[in-house]
Amino acid sequence: MTTRVATFPLRLPVSLKAALEKISERDGSSLNQFLVVAAAEKVAAMQTEEFFLERRNRADRKAFRRILNRKGGETPQPEDRLLGKGR
Repeated sequence: MTTRVATFPLRLPVSLKAALEKISERDGSSLNQFLVVAAAEKVAAMQTEEFFLERRNRADRKAFRRILNRKGGETPQPEDRLLGKGR
């Protein structure tokens, strides 16, 4: 299966184009490939944000509080702590 592509002219400030060329070269990719990946990452980030906003809006806060405040269960154990600097 081949991916269909579309082309369009892109106007960039010269300094930005130079910076992108330098970074894409360091990345080992073409300028086009670098921009495609950067655009895909931005789209994914925005779609993820939208997903979590939708989930937040469907949240049942009363049920959330009820679960957090329920009786029973075990208290966190020492091995449940996150390890790392400053912790």
